[in-house]
Order: sequence, then structure tokens, then C-alpha cells
Amino acid sequence: MKYNARIASNPYIVGSFACIGGGLFGLDISSMSGVLNNDHYKRTVGFPGPSAQGAIVAAMPAGSFVGALAVTQLADRIGRRKTVILAGLIWVIGSILQCASVNRGMLVVGRIVSGFSVGLSSAVVPIYQSEITAPSIRGRMVSLQQWAITWGILIQYFLQFGCSYIDGVASFRIPWGLQMIPAIVLSLGMLVFPESPRWLFDHGREEEALQILADLHGGGDKNHELVVLEYEEIKQQVYLERTEGVKSYLDLLKPGNPRRVMLGCSLQAWSQLTGMNVMMYYIVYVFEGAGLTGRRSNLIADSVQYVLNVAMTVPAIIYIDRWGRRPMLLAGTLAMGFWLYLVGGLQGRFGEWGVLEGKTVWVITGNDAATRAVIVCSYFFVCSFAVTMGPVSWTYPAELYSLKIRGKAVSLATASNWAFNTALAFAVPPLLDKIAWKTYFIFGTFNFACCIHVFFMFPETVGRSLEEVEEIFQQGHIFSAWKIGRNVGKKTLEEVIGKSRQAPAEQRELTPDEKASTSKLEILHPDSVTASGIDIEEEAHLYEELCEAYENEARNFDAESRYSYHGGRSAPESVFSADIFLADNTGSGSFAKDVSISGWTTVAGDKVPSLEGRSMKGLGAGAYVVYDCVITTREVLSPL
Repeated sequence: MKYNARIASNPYIVGSFACIGGGLFGLDISSMSGVLNNDHYKRTVGFPGPSAQGAIVAAMPAGSFVGALAVTQLADRIGRRKTVILAGLIWVIGSILQCASVNRGMLVVGRIVSGFSVGLSSAVVPIYQSEITAPSIRGRMVSLQQWAITWGILIQYFLQFGCSYIDGVASFRIPWGLQMIPAIVLSLGMLVFPESPRWLFDHGREEEALQILADLHGGGDKNHELVVLEYEEIKQQVYLERTEGVKSYLDLLKPGNPRRVMLGCSLQAWSQLTGMNVMMYYIVYVFEGAGLTGRRSNLIADSVQYVLNVAMTVPAIIYIDRWGRRPMLLAGTLAMGFWLYLVGGLQGRFGEWGVLEGKTVWVITGNDAATRAVIVCSYFFVCSFAVTMGPVSWTYPAELYSLKIRGKAVSLATASNWAFNTALAFAVPPLLDKIAWKTYFIFGTFNFACCIHVFFMFPETVGRSLEEVEEIFQQGHIFSAWKIGRNVGKKTLEEVIGKSRQAPAEQRELTPDEKASTSKLEILHPDSVTASGIDIEEEAHLYEELCEAYENEARNFDAESRYSYHGGRSAPESVFSADIFLADNTGSGSFAKDVSISGWTTVAGDKVPSLEGRSMKGLGAGAYVVYDCVITTREVLSPL
């Protein structure tokens, strides 16, 4: 189904609609926090203890971990938009299973399925948003993911609160059933939204990518300055990455990438270690420990926290592209650590072990001032997260990576979020049960450690296009990130156009003269290789054409020795030496199988690099070794 150009022309609509996927995450968080003290829920799942309840809660992030990893393939193979649509459909299935659950096992399965959906959406939505929005508002649009999460938490919690007055299993089944509605809206609505232009360009659909860029940023005008700037930068990046070979997980380990992968993964891990989801999943337990008893009063106090979470995310959305990522992270982690230490200190000073509803808990009794202080500090903690770490934890990883590894790297970062989310969902109930108030000191210390990490290693990315971010990491400063200025990497349209014109043939579209020169060489197609080998006389003629086309002198030409290994469609383990090599049995300038070149290993589909004075071992059928020039049947890779 073709996208709607009028919708695409409004960046705020395009950037925000996919955030419904983030809302699914929020719906699931409070779908559990609102039923922890619901007797009908407890009876249905067999009155779970702390460990069992932790396992039920952890089922969702466990599924999300798998879903986030699945994005490494889905986002690159079927596209960003289709992955979002798929996430919505899977969520509907998970919601049905949860709503209909009659025991603990069925509920866990439903939460795993829903979690898989959340993992998909939480990884791919920031990618989609970052790739379709202009640099000036990218942070604002991606941070809407966090705002959608807070709205999902709030809406589901009030549904739980309202249905808590129902006497029966409908008190938790109705909210779990209603949460499938946003997913249906998401999947159907995404049909009229455009695909990521960067993904389209990377898959050979350049004209379609250009038109979408024009609709997104230029009101349909392909000559708009921002459209041309983005298109040229995407083109340069894609062509450069094509010369480096096909995408693989090994790309994450190539020079410059491990640093960025670790930054994204560590930030998502820190976002969990701040303790925010402890306050979301188990806020009922937190306020019980503060001495706030009674189901209704606890639910009301919880709802205030969720309202604050929504409200305090708004300033971050508005100002994230003005404040910058680093200042928000530094201020937020310091503030959150401070408030958690206060919560732990107040509970440790005024609390004691007592019995509440038949279970032993650490609780503040007979001290209303201390109870209110703990609740207020918890509120301030949530506000500190909402205005800083919450939005940045989704925005920053989505803008760190090059197009070639973005899908895989962002999904790994999101997977680290869910891995820590799962671990904490398991661990927190037993921690609160065993060490009580000391738990808050653990998370407070994590916040201070995160602050130190950010100060030394996280460079600022605000205001750059996704392609300009590349130059930030070329500056070095691995342990002195504060030295990288805000203007590093920024380019004008004239600079980008000039770079495009100066780019070598392998990084840009060929000129008509270059295309004409390559047309002579289509006789080098692998089909010309026969079981009986190469016609020496014909090969000599081809070599003369190569020399004439590129004005090179013949050197050490020996067609018989060069092609003697081409007996049929398989190659023996022989080593051949030449100045430049070309492997091409697909007619597209790529390896068809794994080969090793002087210790350098590539995989099927990789572009062939220009390598002087190297040897190639174990070439696949239809491979060529060509002196002086690297040529395929379709494009010039590197004329010497």
C-alpha cells in the first residue's frame, strides 16, 4: 500500500505515530503493577511468592530481549515500517493470551509473546524515527518514544484502578483485553506512512527514497536544500559502505564500531540500573514499605507518580535538541542517585521489620512525616528520570551508528535494556524481601557510576545528521569525550556536494563516460568460463581492451597460469598472485562464497576491495583474477 504524501509532509505526525509502539511497552509495565494486590489476580495465578511474582513480571522483558535481537535481521530484511506493523500484530496475540489466562503458565506465555512484540517495537521505532526526521528535531521526535511509554503506563494504570472496583476476574481481564486496541491502530495506521528513505536507498530504490525525502522535508520539492543535503549524504554513505562489503555481524567489530556499540548498549543498561523500572513495576511494594497501607490509598499515590512521569517528560521533548544529550545524562544521574539515597536513608532510619497482610516486610510505622518524605523523594526521583535519562536513553543509541550497522547495533542496545530489565524484574522482589532499604543504595550507586561513565566517554551528538555523526567518532577522545565540540561534523550543502563530486567511482554514481568504458568489459561475465578453461587467444584480446580503456601497460601477462584453476565450476585450494584481484561469479562484483585474501576474510556477497601485491586463496567458481584493473560487469570499482 502506497504511503500518503500529505501525511508524510508533516514531520511531527510521521515522527510521532510510530511511538504507539512505545506505548505498548508502557501498557505492559502497569498492567502488572496495578494487579499486584488484586485478590482475584492472586487467586488465578496461585498466590505467587516474591520469586514467582518476579518470574511472572520478568516473562515480558525476557520476550522483549528476544524480540529486540530479532530486529537485527527483520529491520534490514523487510524494512523498518513492516517490522513496526508486525510488532502490532504480535501484541494482539499476546494480549489475547493474557486476557484469557486461567493459570500462571498461560499468563507467562502471553507475557512472553507480548514481550517479543515490545522488543521489536522498542528497537525499530527509534531507528525509524531517527531515519525519517530532520536533524533539528530528531531528538524531539525520538524522545516521543519515552513519552509514549509514560502514557501507556498511565492509561493502563487508570484502567486497572477503575476496574479494581469490579468484584471478579474481570477486574484484571478487561484492562488486559483493552490493551490490544492501540496495537491494532498502530498496524493499520502504519500502512499509510512512508518507509525509511535510508533503508530504501540501501536496497537500490534511490528514486523512491528521494521522493520520500522530498515529501518529508521539502513539501514534495526534490530540489529543496535539506532534501538535497540529506540525499547526498545518504548516497555517499551507502556507496562507501557498498565498497566495504555486505552487512554482517562482523561489521560491529570493525575499527570504530565497537566503541559505539558499547556506548549504545551501556546506556540502555544504565537506564535500567537507575532503578526507574523498580519504581514502575513494584511501586506498590515501595509505598507499602514507606508505610502507606490500604489498597485504595496506595493506588492513588501510585497514580500521582505516573502522572508526574508523563508531565515531566514534556520539557525533555521540547528542549532535548537545545540542552544536548550529555548535560541531560549528567544532571539526571546525579539527581536520581541523590533521591534514591534519601529514600534508602529514610527507610533505614525510621523503618523496622513488621508483618503486613500476613507477610514480613520492612515498613515505616507510626511516623507519617517519614512516610510522606519517602513518597515525595520517590516522586522527585521519577521526575528526574522523566526529564533526562528517559528520553535520552532512546534518542542517543538511535543516532550513534552508520547505516550499515544501525539496525543490528540499535537492536543489540535495546536487547541489553531488556536483558537488564529481565534480571531486575527477577531480582528486585527478593532484594526488597531480604535487604529492604539497602536496595535503594545499590541503585543510587549505579546512578553515580553512570554519571562518571557519561562524563568521560559519551560525546555530544545533538544537531548533526546521522551521516555527520560519523565524524564525531573520527576525532578519537575515547576517554575525554568532553573535548569533542558541538559543531564537529556539521556541514553545509556546498561542502556535501563538493565531496560528492570528488568521490572516487566506487563511492558515487558513474559518469556516462565511465559507464561506456565498462560496457566493453561485459564479456568478462562468469558464464564465459567453461569446463575446459579459458581461450588464451580470446583472453589476450580482452586484456588489450583493458589496457586501452585505462591506459595501463601490460605487465607479466600469463593467461594460462592465471586461469588454469578454472576447470569447471569449482576451485582447488591454490594460491595465485597478482597486483589486483576481482572475484565475481554473480555478475555484480561480489563474492559468492567465503574466501580468504592473505589472512583477510570476507563472506558471501562482500564487495571486492582493491588489493595490491596480495594473493587470493580458495576462490569460488567463476572468479576472476585481473591485472591492473578491478572491473565488474556493472561498475568500475577502482581504475588504477
